[in-house]
Amino acid sequence: MDGSGFLDVGRRDPVVAGLQARYPGLRPVQFHSPYEAACWAIIGQRIRITQAAAIKTRLAEQLGLPVTVAGQQLTAFPAPQQLRDRPLSGLPTVKVEWLRAVADAALDGRLAATRLRSLGTDEALEELTQISGIGTFSAQLILARGAGHPDLFPTAERRLHDEMAHAYALDDPTLDRLTTIADSWRPYRTWVGLLLRTRREDDTNEISQGTRR
Repeated sequence: MDGSGFLDVGRRDPVVAGLQARYPGLRPVQFHSPYEAACWAIIGQRIRITQAAAIKTRLAEQLGLPVTVAGQQLTAFPAPQQLRDRPLSGLPTVKVEWLRAVADAALDGRLAATRLRSLGTDEALEELTQISGIGTFSAQLILARGAGHPDLFPTAERRLHDEMAHAYALDDPTLDRLTTIADSWRPYRTWVGLLLRTRREDDTNEISQGTRR
C-alpha cells in the first residue's frame, strides 16, 4: 500500500488529523518476518517488554548468525531450523515447546508473509491461532507487524483501546463502539493504531520505564 489515501483518513477524523500532524510520515516498523513476530509474541508473554527484549537478544547471540550492518557486527535472530534443533536455555519449558511449534510452522510454509496476506483476515487469524502458544492477541500482532497487513484493528489489545477511549473522550466504551470508530480509519487501521500507541508512549513512558507488561 502506497499510503496515498492516508491523509484522507485525517480529513474525516480530527483525532487522526492531530496524530498525523504530530507524527508526519510515521509508519509501522515490521518484524523481519511473521516467524520472528510469532517468536517475539511467545517470548514476551507474561513478562515485561524489557525482559523479553533481553531474552530475544540472548537467543540471537547464542544461536543466530553474525551479520555486518554499516560496519557493525550484529547477530540475527536464529532461523527456524536452529530454533527447533538447538537447546534453548533460560526459558520455561512451555515457551520452548511453543517456540519450536512456531519454528515448525515456519518450516512448513504456514508463516510466509505473502501467504498470510493472501488469505482473508479472519482466515489468517484462525490459522495463526492453531499454532501452539498463539492466541488472539499474538495472532493479530503477527498479521499486522509480521506479515505487514495495513488494515487490521486489534480486538484484544487493551492498551490501544484505552488510548482510543482517551483520544475520543469515551467513558468505558464497548469493543463494538471502538470497532465502529476504527472502521472509519479503513484501509489504514494498522497505521492509525501505531500513531495512537506512539502518542501513548510519548505521554506516559510506560514501556521505557518498565511500568507496562
